[in-house]
Amino acid sequence: MAQSFDICIRGAGVVGRAAALLLARAGLRVALVAPGAGHGGQDVRAYALNAASRGLLESVRAWPEMPHVTAVQRMQVWADGDGAVQFDAQAQGVEALAWIVDVPALEQRLQEAIGFQPLVELVAAPVAAPLTVVCEGRASRTRAEFGVEFAVIPYGQDAIATRLLCERAHGAVARQWFGADGSILAFLPLAGAEGNSVAVVWSVPHGQTQNRLAMDEAGFALALQGASRGVLGALTVSAPRACWPLVQARAARWCGAFPMQASGQASDRAWVLAGDAAHAVHPLAGQGLNLGLADVAALVRVLQARESWRPLADLRLLRRYERQRGSAVAGAQLAMDGLQQLFTRADAPLPSLRNRGMNLFDHCTPLKGWVSRRAMGVA
Repeated sequence: MAQSFDICIRGAGVVGRAAALLLARAGLRVALVAPGAGHGGQDVRAYALNAASRGLLESVRAWPEMPHVTAVQRMQVWADGDGAVQFDAQAQGVEALAWIVDVPALEQRLQEAIGFQPLVELVAAPVAAPLTVVCEGRASRTRAEFGVEFAVIPYGQDAIATRLLCERAHGAVARQWFGADGSILAFLPLAGAEGNSVAVVWSVPHGQTQNRLAMDEAGFALALQGASRGVLGALTVSAPRACWPLVQARAARWCGAFPMQASGQASDRAWVLAGDAAHAVHPLAGQGLNLGLADVAALVRVLQARESWRPLADLRLLRRYERQRGSAVAGAQLAMDGLQQLFTRADAPLPSLRNRGMNLFDHCTPLKGWVSRRAMGVA
């Protein structure tokens, strides 16, 4: 007899697997579409996860162990002049500002957790279910098949990611530099508090991308050393470089009914979008995956709180989720876009104003605390 499911999840990345585990924990039978295609070559990505994301992953027993997780005790941000801001976990009274997590280790823990969850079944192709959750990422084919408009605004920048070994230990500090040329460089600490390796995300204007990618490892390391003002001493590239274009994007609809059946009858199935299939933000604050996991948490809360007579495919129910997450993501996109525009434009008097503004912000303790709590997901 064919297995019946309550939920079909299309997309088996971090957001999709986390959704499967949370929905199964809520007692729903889940089909997770996982055709088995993985990343080719070494994965150099690392995520900055906040307290809310950590709590979610711990609740489904998918939080990685040391040395694959590094707690960020401080964050230092430099503008293109004398402006600077520092955030400190101790000053905020928290264990850490964020945790830098190796992507392969996180994916492995999620895969292991799926193996111990009897209500989740891996399938090679989509199956019929009252509700389909689309977590296929920014290039989602299912979203396109459903005719959902996905408004994409290019930033004119590319992200270049790699790993470095540093002459000096990072000291559990995440560091970020805004360059006068519009570039944004982030060093994310890896391998524990005493480690000397970092994950790099360097957002550079399109015109610089090919030049940066064409450099040999020694030349690229020297360019990074200059952009980071030599804070961690001599640098050695320890991984390949990955590159992708940076955009802000948002789906016009986050839920809907399946297309009408061939018989002409209305469909009794519905779909929702989550994660990068619904939205994309600039990585300058490291909030991309945090927003995706917050989507999953909100969807599960909405489904669990539904009236006993209301089916999973009820569009009024699913629009509750769309409203909740739509407003939250809009706020995050507005903030990220504002910061990106502020630090990549050279029109006078913006350079002077942003450096002065950063220094004023650094001395405004209540405002810094509020911003920190929002970023940590504990506001």
